[in-house]
Amino acid sequence: MSLQILLNVFLAGIWMFITDNFTSSGFAIGFLVGLIIIIMMRRFFSSRLYLYRVWAVIYLCLLFLKELILSSFAVFKLVIQPKLSIRPAIFELETELQHDWEITLLSALITLTPGTLVVGISDDQKRLYIHAIDFEDIDDAVSSIKNTFELAILEVSRS
Repeated sequence: MSLQILLNVFLAGIWMFITDNFTSSGFAIGFLVGLIIIIMMRRFFSSRLYLYRVWAVIYLCLLFLKELILSSFAVFKLVIQPKLSIRPAIFELETELQHDWEITLLSALITLTPGTLVVGISDDQKRLYIHAIDFEDIDDAVSSIKNTFELAILEVSRS
């Protein structure tokens, strides 16, 4: 992926020298021309096109913002109720993530989302222990995290 980005920037620089246009618009046009060249030659690269990973990172950020807003409203509804009827619990999430940065990112996203908190990670780094402020069903909670954050992180880390 980084080779493709560097190649794209290099092609943009060459474009600027060929056209004798050393402005930001000249670089942008050269970057787009370089991107078209890279797309046409993508079969020569062992990994997928870097734009897929860029899109996956943008999707992960938007997904986090959506979950942040939804869970903030859910916690706000719990707080303003006259009678506090919460069911806190700690549950275990077995993850498919393998790299340390993926597990750290998943833990951070879960912890930054209001109403949930990662309280521990197993020694083999395959299980996360999560505290939820209002807990109904373990299968729903696990599948929700696996189908949102974990799936988006896997999409970013795949090559």
